[in-house]
Amino acid sequence: MAETIFRRTMMDEIERYLDTNDVIVMQGARQVGKTCILTYLQRQLLERGQRVLYIDLEDSRYVAMLDRGVDEFLLYLRGEGFDLPGLTQAGSKLFVLIDEMQYLTNPSSFIKLSADHHPELKLVVSGSSSFAIRTKFRDPLVGRTVHFEIYPLSFREMLVFRGVAFTPGMPLAEKKRLELQALYAEYALYGGYPKIVLTSEVELKERYLQQIVDTYVRKDVRDLMEIRDVSRFNRLLEVLASQSGGLLNVTELANTCSLSRQTIERYLFLLEQTYILRLVRPFHTNLRSELFKTPKVFFFDSGLMQMLWLKRLQKELLGPVFETSVYSELVKLYGPEQVGYWRTVDKKEIDFVVRSPDAPLPIEAKLQFPRAVPAAIKAFHARTASASTPPAATPYSVVGLYGVPASPEMVYPWQLYAHS
Repeated sequence: MAETIFRRTMMDEIERYLDTNDVIVMQGARQVGKTCILTYLQRQLLERGQRVLYIDLEDSRYVAMLDRGVDEFLLYLRGEGFDLPGLTQAGSKLFVLIDEMQYLTNPSSFIKLSADHHPELKLVVSGSSSFAIRTKFRDPLVGRTVHFEIYPLSFREMLVFRGVAFTPGMPLAEKKRLELQALYAEYALYGGYPKIVLTSEVELKERYLQQIVDTYVRKDVRDLMEIRDVSRFNRLLEVLASQSGGLLNVTELANTCSLSRQTIERYLFLLEQTYILRLVRPFHTNLRSELFKTPKVFFFDSGLMQMLWLKRLQKELLGPVFETSVYSELVKLYGPEQVGYWRTVDKKEIDFVVRSPDAPLPIEAKLQFPRAVPAAIKAFHARTASASTPPAATPYSVVGLYGVPASPEMVYPWQLYAHS
């Protein structure tokens, strides 16, 4: 019996490029589901009667073959019975799905030659490290590739994986609201890695998350950066996890972890490129002198954050964990470049500001719904309002989980989907 492969939200966008000449490149941390997306795509293409070849570069034999160049790959395809001239004559393509592209010595050369000289090949490739891919992409690929960043599951995807019915924007009965509330608390506590979502026992969730920490976060990132002082690097990860949602103080980090400022900055760059965390930049208009320029640090997954910070999963949802989960949701809805924060020198602060063409959307994350509009929201509106968007007309959201929403702008996390 075939394993159930769930459809990710990102497939809607990826499928738009299946009939183009673009090489589709998927990037994301390990274990977030890139292989499952490729497998889902393989099944869909086969059902449509397409010719498909799946290559896993965890198998070093394939790495050696592709490193020898496109001509060697074409010989392999002919040996496997693929009639490439026949595909060309029929106006068809062979879909080549390649997992873990970063293992190739020079993936950009392989992609460039394939895209430029073999239109009968449609490449869909994945990679687990943006840094490894970028440093190995030595040839210009502008106009040849389209990139997608794959993250752990969103809450909406978690509901799909768990078979829970949900339609954004629909009114909910009290029983359904309580069900979603409990499920979101679970999502925030344990995170969105697919294997974690599909595992029911908390003890196993914890064990699997620890494996991700040990095998992929610490080992892969450590090896990529050629880190020699492992204990100090591990200490840095723990401190950063404890500060998810907080302002980044590189000097303080350097003192706490006994590392140089330059080393801290290099580690932060690599942790961003391997999709472990993100430095969130402050939103500003023309009032730059009033604003903090220091970034905040957020982990992409709240379960992973807790394992690094507290060494085990918690039973009670903490404020920083909830805020991290809301950040993760906003990234998946709007993209990381669109999510900032706002803070003035007199410490008025908005957790998140989503940049949009119409007007910036300030968002506060509160585990308990407040009784009134936070004062920082009013300050933000007063300082960013214009003639076209006066304060009273400027939208905002307060995302909470417990208590009673006091206004229509106070929403549960799943209500964000109705406005994206």
